[in-house]
Amino acid sequence: MATFTAIRNKKQTAGAMLGVLSYVAQGKKTMLDGACLVTGSNCVPQASYLEMMTTKQRFQKTNGRQFYHFVQSFSETDDLTPQEVNAIGLELARRAFPGYEVVIATHVDTNHLHNHLVVNSVSCENGRKLHQNRDTLLAHRKLNDEICMAHGLRVLEEPERYPKKKRMKPGEYQAGLRNDSWKLDLIQAINEALEYAVDRESFIENMEYEGYEVTWSDTRKHITFTCPNGRKCRDSSLHDETFLKENLEALFAYRQTVGFHPGSLEPAEGWMRNLASGLLRLGRALERGNDLPPLPAPSTWTDSKQRRREALKKLAMGQKLSGDTHNQGMSM
Repeated sequence: MATFTAIRNKKQTAGAMLGVLSYVAQGKKTMLDGACLVTGSNCVPQASYLEMMTTKQRFQKTNGRQFYHFVQSFSETDDLTPQEVNAIGLELARRAFPGYEVVIATHVDTNHLHNHLVVNSVSCENGRKLHQNRDTLLAHRKLNDEICMAHGLRVLEEPERYPKKKRMKPGEYQAGLRNDSWKLDLIQAINEALEYAVDRESFIENMEYEGYEVTWSDTRKHITFTCPNGRKCRDSSLHDETFLKENLEALFAYRQTVGFHPGSLEPAEGWMRNLASGLLRLGRALERGNDLPPLPAPSTWTDSKQRRREALKKLAMGQKLSGDTHNQGMSM
C-alpha cells in the first residue's frame, strides 16, 4: 500500500527550497550500504538547486511559489527494497511532472520506507509555471495507485477518522508493535525534529518537512499536531510528558542558554524539570519584575599587561622579540 501526500511548505523562498532539498537528501536518511538513494528527473540531484534556480532565471519566473513537496509512503506489507521504492518514486515523478525538475529521495531511517519528491515550480522545457490544487492532487493519487498496482501492490483505502483519545488503548499499542500506528509515527517525527531544533521555529519547520502541521500559539495551553493523513493530536495525548508545550518551551530555553548545536549531548533524563524549567521561570520573573542583573564590568588593561599581550601575539606569529620587549613585556 502506498499513499501520496502534499506537504504544506509555507515559506516559498529560494532559501526555503534549498533547505528542503538539503533536508530530504541527508545522508543519515538516504544512505544504505554505501549507496545514496537520491535520484533526479530532468536534473542531477547534487546540482538540483542550481539547476532549478537557473530554470527560473532563464524564464524570468523567480517570484511566487518556488517548489512543491510531496511524500510517497509505503507499508511494510509491501515487501519492497529501498531501491524498488526509489524506482517507483522516479516513475511517478516522470509521469506526474513531465518537463519539470524533480528530486526523489528515499528515506530508510523510519519504520516505513517513503519517498520525498521536491518539484521545481517552473518547467525546464517551456517555462510553464506549475499549479497544484485539490483536483491535481487527486489525479496524482490516482496515478500513484495505478503505478503501485502495476507493481503488484495493494492500494490504501481512504483513512477513517477516529475520535480523540487521551489514553492508549490496547489495540493502539498492538498496532504500534506492528509499526502501523499513526500516533507512534507522529512521536518518531517529533523526536527527529527535536534532534535538530534549537527553537520553536526550527522545530515547526522540521515537522513541516515531514508533512506535519503544528499549531503552537502563546494563547493556547496545548500544541496541536495535524498528521499527513489529516488526523489531529494534542501534545497531552502523546503519552509522554516530554512533548507537553511547557516542557518543550523549557527545552528550547535550556538550549538557547547553553548554545545548543544539533548533535551535541544533553543532560540525562530528569534535567528538564530541575534545570530548564527553573531557567524559564527565572527569565519570566526577571521580565515581569524588570529586575535585570547588572552586566559585569569590562576588564581593564595595565601597560605591563598590554605589553605582555602584544609580546605573546608576536611569539604566536613566529616573530622574534627585541631584548627590551622580552624583559619588559614578558616579565611576570
